[in-house]
Amino acid sequence: MKLTKIIATLLSVGVIGSMAPVQAQELTGTLAKIKKAGSVTLGVRDGSVPFSYLDDKQQYQGYSIDLCMKVVTALQKHLGMSELKVVMSPVTSANRIPLMANGTIDLECGSTTNNLERQQQVAFAPTMFVIGNRVLSKKSSNIKTLEDLRGKTLVATAGTSTIKQMTILNKEKNLGMTIAVGKDHPESFLMLETGRAVAEANDDILLASQVANSKNPNDYEITKEALSVEPYGIMLRKGDPAFKKVVDDALIRLYKSEDINRIYAKWFTSPIPPKNINLKFPMPPQLKAVFMNPTDSGDPAAYAAVPEAQKTSDKRKK
Repeated sequence: MKLTKIIATLLSVGVIGSMAPVQAQELTGTLAKIKKAGSVTLGVRDGSVPFSYLDDKQQYQGYSIDLCMKVVTALQKHLGMSELKVVMSPVTSANRIPLMANGTIDLECGSTTNNLERQQQVAFAPTMFVIGNRVLSKKSSNIKTLEDLRGKTLVATAGTSTIKQMTILNKEKNLGMTIAVGKDHPESFLMLETGRAVAEANDDILLASQVANSKNPNDYEITKEALSVEPYGIMLRKGDPAFKKVVDDALIRLYKSEDINRIYAKWFTSPIPPKNINLKFPMPPQLKAVFMNPTDSGDPAAYAAVPEAQKTSDKRKK
């Protein structure tokens, strides 16, 4: 029997016609959602420099977005799609988890801490950054430790792990601080800059980027005292192992390649838009270790020694 006749026979009984839908029917969760829509929605931030932010041309870019685009390429290949549209959907610290849970976004590409509390609501890809939570103030305020903030006003951003920790430490240590809330990181820094707060608590790399982009960088200093260890991860929906595997595999391949060093250097040790400021933030040893042995652990002890302040606040959460 000739090949053309075999194909004709198969078509007549619907065998070949049913082969493609079988693969589609096997897709579930986020993979099925993306395949059906022909698009993937990334949750992005307006002002989390250099992870995810709007540049002077109103384009979203950053370290986290570069990593997410690597994942998008892997998703397109996995789904066998000739084209996959990318939708950038702005999120905030306060609404990012609800928007992930309700299906509005598929990947959250910002500066989100992976911790055990959040893992009860969402999932995380292998850690992409490791930072410490610290305090930023003007040098004239002479803030060296958390104790120096006794009776003063501290600002932190709504919806962050930082504001939870500061609230707990304020009560546990009887510091008498007034904790102001910024709607996003730029507003939190503005409150410090304009004197409405004496200090801002945030992740050290975000504080460093705020100072570098400020009008008078030499006016500020970041405390040496780390209040916590914070692993950042790309956030995913919980309970979707097939999707998580594609995402994890894509990032692990990236972490094991030289490409990750190029991407890191692009955002942390090179001039970045819009002001061409170099953050001069070499890769921390904890992050090098993560890239060698990727993990999605939400336990800070998996990355570094846990500061006493974090032990206190974590104990209070339980």
